[in-house]
Amino acid sequence: MKSHNSVHSTVIFSEWHGLPNGFASSSLLMAKLLQKLNRKNLLSSTSNGTFVSTLMTETYGKPSHVSEHLHSNFSANTVPDGYFESIKLLSKQGQLKDALHILHLMNRRGLQPDSSTYAALLQGCIDIRTLSEGKLVHAHIILTGFFPDIYLCTKILIMYAKCRDLEDARKVFDEISERNVVSCNAMVAAYSRQGFPEQALALFCQMRTGVGVWPDEFTFASILPACAALGGLRHGREVHEEVIKSGFQSDTFVGNTLVDMYAKCGSVEDAHKVFEKMTELDVVSWSALIAGYVQNGCGSKAMKIFRQMQSRIMEPNAVTYVGVLSACADSESLGCGGEVHEDIVRRGFQSVVVLCNALIDMYVKCRRMDEAWKMFDKMPERDVFSWTSLISGYAQNGYLEMAVKLFEKMPERNVVSWTAMIAGCAQNGYFDKALTIWHQMRGGGMQPNSNTFASILPACAGLGTLHKGREIHEDIIRSGFQDNVFVGNALVDMYAKCGCIEDAQKVFENMTTRDVVSWNEMIVGCAMHGFCNMVLQLFERMQYSGTKPNHVTFVGILSACCYAGLVDDGCQYFDCMSRDWNLIPAEEHYCCLVDLLGRAGRLNEAHDLINKMPMKPGAAVWRSLLGACRIHNNIELGEHAASHLFVLDPKNAVHYVLLSNIFAAAGRWDEVEKVRKMMKDRRVEKMPARSWIEVNNKVYDFFVGDKSHPQMQAIYAMLEKLSGQMKQAGYVPERNFVLHDVEDEQKEHILCHHSEKLAIVFGLINTPPGTTIRVVKNLRICGDCHSATKFISRIVAREVVVRDAIRFHHFKEGQCSCGDYW
Repeated sequence: MKSHNSVHSTVIFSEWHGLPNGFASSSLLMAKLLQKLNRKNLLSSTSNGTFVSTLMTETYGKPSHVSEHLHSNFSANTVPDGYFESIKLLSKQGQLKDALHILHLMNRRGLQPDSSTYAALLQGCIDIRTLSEGKLVHAHIILTGFFPDIYLCTKILIMYAKCRDLEDARKVFDEISERNVVSCNAMVAAYSRQGFPEQALALFCQMRTGVGVWPDEFTFASILPACAALGGLRHGREVHEEVIKSGFQSDTFVGNTLVDMYAKCGSVEDAHKVFEKMTELDVVSWSALIAGYVQNGCGSKAMKIFRQMQSRIMEPNAVTYVGVLSACADSESLGCGGEVHEDIVRRGFQSVVVLCNALIDMYVKCRRMDEAWKMFDKMPERDVFSWTSLISGYAQNGYLEMAVKLFEKMPERNVVSWTAMIAGCAQNGYFDKALTIWHQMRGGGMQPNSNTFASILPACAGLGTLHKGREIHEDIIRSGFQDNVFVGNALVDMYAKCGCIEDAQKVFENMTTRDVVSWNEMIVGCAMHGFCNMVLQLFERMQYSGTKPNHVTFVGILSACCYAGLVDDGCQYFDCMSRDWNLIPAEEHYCCLVDLLGRAGRLNEAHDLINKMPMKPGAAVWRSLLGACRIHNNIELGEHAASHLFVLDPKNAVHYVLLSNIFAAAGRWDEVEKVRKMMKDRRVEKMPARSWIEVNNKVYDFFVGDKSHPQMQAIYAMLEKLSGQMKQAGYVPERNFVLHDVEDEQKEHILCHHSEKLAIVFGLINTPPGTTIRVVKNLRICGDCHSATKFISRIVAREVVVRDAIRFHHFKEGQCSCGDYW
């Protein structure tokens, strides 16, 4: 090892004790030992042997009965081999404390261990991953003046690396005077396996130029996973070229790693090419290719490879089955999953925990919770992932009560379990419950990870609770996840849905890495707020960045054109999907186009488009047409659209309400009553209009005509006052939005008590002047409330942001961001 004066106190110590300077700075351990020994007054030891004996005794105390027995059986004449073999045996059995006591005994008798004895001790430390004993062995080597060969130096390096002390591992590596491929491989593998791919790649590049060592098959098998971790296809291809130049292209071990690297870098085609060129395939080769197709969303191809594997009479292992079951789960192929399950049982793998977990996951994703429960119930042994998979399945499939019961019974919870519960609640609309579980998790001291943050933020978005979202954002920064792309995407979505498009944009612009989801979140967010120009500018930037748009991108663009009334632009973007981007428009894109044409009054064109759709139009498409008929009071086409909806989605109250609106606007009250009777006969329940507002970190709910709130007297008094001021300013109640055949005065009374108006006034009463009022409504804002809120924003000189079921409305100084085109 090379002399290296990085720890001054250690060098001094080595000089005091006559140790070779070459060992002076092998690790920071020596400085720490020196401080400890100074406190114990042990530096007066007259020899290195006394020093080491004292150190061993101080560290380990009295020997166990095993080493005492050995001690009593060793005489002064015992040959060194007896000591060596005892240390090797104890190290192999994991009894390092006893092995170190024998080392202590040898030291007292002036015996020096050989290289193989030290190697056995270090291997024992590696096997049970004990850094403290490993450092002690290293210290013994240094302090007794033993000069380690390259083999022992590498063993010390591996010990530090396996015990996750990369800093000392690198110091040992740097001090090896003549490095070979084994020592280089050990360091490269340590960096690669412990999440430092950049350092692994840098060292690999230095091997030949700086160290003069040529890579072997183990080097390539270590560096290729680092390329995969970086997602660096360019680096991976360069290493592949080195593999060919070095003549290892036919090595199965290297070939398997190449398959894995290409798949993880997103180039499954290259992975398959490597696979096809391999001269010898083993079960790892097949499993790697199957997993690669699954990782890249090609479940059907993964199943095809599995069938080929079976036809070659290649026995699958547990890893193979995990990949195949993931393919079945992703494609929701219950039939194939059932066949694989039977094959697993035939081969006797039914008790392997990782396979049982994969089976549970497959049944969950195929929405067969009964089979998932049977699998879970039969497991002889369960781990935290078994519980989490089942809990997540119940939560995501809407069985929240069952998920909570299982969660409470879990013998051990980790961050994955907590995240599964939070995500399940948020995905099913149980936003309050998601936040409750979040608080329980944080109160219990569990630290969230990036997935937890990405799961809780949609709950804040769903409730529109901006304060809680900002609080969690601060937690994200403290936890160091602000640069995580998934967390960043969730933050953009949260701020956009909480009405703060400016904050959403700040997060987006500060993201160090953006994927297609990042762009989509920002585009859809701006579209919801009616900022069409921003959407189109973002789309231009997205293309310039090299990010390819997907179907979601165009849903956002078409929605923006729809809200802005840009009919011609919307039609052009619809056409360019297939022409420029090879994206076949799906039903949701046709739905946007129907909405775009319908809102513009081009109802017949919208109807013709529906009739020409390449797929059968679903409820969403007909609902867009019905909504347009409501805006333009087209009774005939509205009845036609409603007739389809009553067949496709007969339990959805929105369709009946829209048709009632059309009849009510035309004064056809008999038809309104018929629609109401139809709803009653079909037991269709109308969702009550609900609005909520966050004030002083608490969310308040309001319903139409609500009188339950303790401040209702003040709210209605202020509403009355505002109503008079609004009328003086020119406001005229739009009575046609009342679906009851009653007198005009009563209609005005009903309109005055709509939930969004109650929430807005509550906000005005309980927040300081100038504060933006943010209200969320579960249904679409009615025309009268829209008109009234414009007047309110001017009278009180406040900005009012209302998020309804369709989009955002920013009311300011008597105007709305939608330009009354909604």
